[in-house]
Amino acid sequence: MVEQSDIPDLPYDLTEILKAASDPSRREILTLLAQNGPTRVTEIAARFEMSLNAISKHIKVLESAGLVSRRTQWREHLIEVRLEPLSAVDAWFRQLRSIWDLRLDALVQILEEKKDE
Repeated sequence: MVEQSDIPDLPYDLTEILKAASDPSRREILTLLAQNGPTRVTEIAARFEMSLNAISKHIKVLESAGLVSRRTQWREHLIEVRLEPLSAVDAWFRQLRSIWDLRLDALVQILEEKKDE
């Protein structure tokens, strides 16, 4: 089984990132921020059929996973996407692919040996 501890030198918590990205509304918020750049919380909330409080809770989950950051500009809170933590997900998938590549190579070798017999 592949554990986060098996992925070297990643400053991000893979479990928190995947949990945060598991919700469709949060994924939509991330996509919106990636497309539009820093956006006010109220502008984000205006695009959803949920309360400002619910949007704020989603943003807090994304913040704790490191997927967004918040900065205050006067009275406005701007939310900005941070894509760096996704390197943990990429590394995990790369490792899974390499494991499956090794298994498939071993299967091919076994099949070729059986064919030669």
